[in-house]
Amino acid sequence: MSGIRLWHGILRAFAALVAIGIGAAAQAHQVNLSTARVELLPQRAVAVQVGLKGSDVDRLAATHIYDLQTGSVDPAKVTASAPSIAAYIGAHIAVTGADGTPCEKGVADVEADGDGVIVRYTFSCRNVASELVYRSTVLTATDSTARQIVLLGSGNNAPQALLDASHTTVTISAAAPSLLSTMRRYMVTGVEHIFLGYDHIAFLIAIMLWARRLLPVVKIVTAFTLAHSVTLSLAALQIVVIPSTVVEPAIAASIVFVAVENFFSRNVDGRWRVTFAFGLIHGFGFAGALQEFGLPANAVVPALASFNIGVEIGQLAIVSIAIPTLIVIDRLLAVDRAKPVRAASLVYTLSAVITLLGSYWLVTRIFQA
Repeated sequence: MSGIRLWHGILRAFAALVAIGIGAAAQAHQVNLSTARVELLPQRAVAVQVGLKGSDVDRLAATHIYDLQTGSVDPAKVTASAPSIAAYIGAHIAVTGADGTPCEKGVADVEADGDGVIVRYTFSCRNVASELVYRSTVLTATDSTARQIVLLGSGNNAPQALLDASHTTVTISAAAPSLLSTMRRYMVTGVEHIFLGYDHIAFLIAIMLWARRLLPVVKIVTAFTLAHSVTLSLAALQIVVIPSTVVEPAIAASIVFVAVENFFSRNVDGRWRVTFAFGLIHGFGFAGALQEFGLPANAVVPALASFNIGVEIGQLAIVSIAIPTLIVIDRLLAVDRAKPVRAASLVYTLSAVITLLGSYWLVTRIFQA
């Protein structure tokens, strides 16, 4: 009965999270993510508009335009710092011919935009005969995890490209990136996210620490996959939106819960239920990462599916490393090597470490909210 009450309690908590978060708006600009709209104009002119968060501008252009308390930029300070901001953006974007011939860059226009800035440049390419290429190292020149979403043309349905530190250019006057190329990049992004998502890794390890048979692990991984796939899709498609100020502390709380539970229960067979419930919450966390990159209007479903597949690939890789490692440790610590058992001291030690990490994440995320 206690297990049923726990299951019902978790579902009620999840329902409350959904009720709190439906319809919440995202911030205009994301940290470590820039956006660009590139439009080909008559007379082979190219209009480029770059937007990024004020805190990133302060860090990279040595300005002081962003106010942490209000979460917005000061328009007067943006105007005063316009030369520095334009200098940074101008040094990190270019429009050239496919052969490298540079287009002539016009004067920058810098303006405040809520919690960030917008910088506009117009490039004249009348003397460039080859195909035109947009190049950007905004943010990515100093951080390999940064990204830039590029809209090619006007309107909400403009083709979209995703640039990063290893992929800095997109052809303007040619066709949009192929579907296969888009799917590959979103799959890689999904793999990267799970490997860099230390909280998701901690959750997976904590919930499998007592597992010594394959079937419970399969049930746990399947439940987690199904659950986060549902909420990832709902959130990425803007059907259900929960703010990160709710989701991120909830993810940390789920880590603390499963780690502490290891001290009181070794029932691995039934943990798929808890995993499914918490997987719904983790799915919103995955969606938050995906929303930072955006979904290409011309390939929403393939990009979403590819990102999710990438997450699963990373998740299976972690499980395939963690479980064999635990089995090897079992044999090394076993008194009878022919009948190794999972040492309680190992599980308790790892659970204690994960509990401390989860508690730290929980406290910091609550106060950052």
